[in-house]
Amino acid sequence: MEKTSKIYIAGHDGLVGSALVRKFTQNGYENLITRHYTKLDLRRQQDVEIFFEKQRPEYVVLAAAKVGGILANNTFPAEFIYDNLSIQSNIIHAAWKANVKRLIFLGSSCIYPRECPQPMKEDHLLTGPLESTNEPYAIAKIAGIKMCQSYNRQYGTQYFALMPTNLYGPNDNYNLETSHVLPALIRKFHEAAATSAESVTVWGTGSPRREFLHVDDLADACLHIIDLEDQVYRTLISDKVAPLINVGCGKDNSIKEMALMIQEITGFNGEIIFDTTKPDGTPQKLLDVSLLNKLGWEQTIPLEQGISKTYQWCLDNHIFV
Repeated sequence: MEKTSKIYIAGHDGLVGSALVRKFTQNGYENLITRHYTKLDLRRQQDVEIFFEKQRPEYVVLAAAKVGGILANNTFPAEFIYDNLSIQSNIIHAAWKANVKRLIFLGSSCIYPRECPQPMKEDHLLTGPLESTNEPYAIAKIAGIKMCQSYNRQYGTQYFALMPTNLYGPNDNYNLETSHVLPALIRKFHEAAATSAESVTVWGTGSPRREFLHVDDLADACLHIIDLEDQVYRTLISDKVAPLINVGCGKDNSIKEMALMIQEITGFNGEIIFDTTKPDGTPQKLLDVSLLNKLGWEQTIPLEQGISKTYQWCLDNHIFV
């Protein structure tokens, strides 16, 4: 990409989108296109197509999505499948009509089967049943991958899907009703420490293992992939194989280990209680990131350092007030 290339970042004010804006700006890209959701409803096909016709972006990173943890997925399954299918379908189709050079579609590691072999490889896609607690969201993301593959096959586009592991960092959702596990734990332990509570209750047994990646690392991976040389980029696109790369660090921790780490970072001195009546979700979700590593990218922000920085960001920005 040229530093003056027009780059549309969909979902620029969310966890991932804001990290993308930071990363691209830091690297000298001066022509970023963004639109707040109050100005452009990505679920409305006509509005999206008009936006693309007027703006004519050369590159697109599709980070806009409806996301949430187990509780949110269980409570709003219709919204999770409808909103995500609508957003990604409208953007991918409009990108094709506007002759976008490259598009990166961001998904999630939940696309892989519940009982997937560990670590999960890209070719494990569609080899078994999904985890029921987030199936609508996962199906939407799988459809996005297949849509990229189908447009590449029929129209010769260069659309690619990156499947990140669990993400965390600045501008995350810290609402206990709708957040993912790590931001929820950060808030729970902070509030417990602030009120000198005797205990913190964590959902499930604490045994499921999860891999976590700082969102700034994901943004760096996105820039790395979308800016690959043509010869390398084209080798990643095939009619027979989904245009898909895992993004993670290749290491995981149990929820109990995460709770203990966050307990120390926030300074909470009480007891941790695991509520075994609550669902655990998928037993393990560890990504095989060997393909991404071969392309020259690796994680740079260690987990404990990343969580500490994130917690300090929350304090500095009065997130818990």
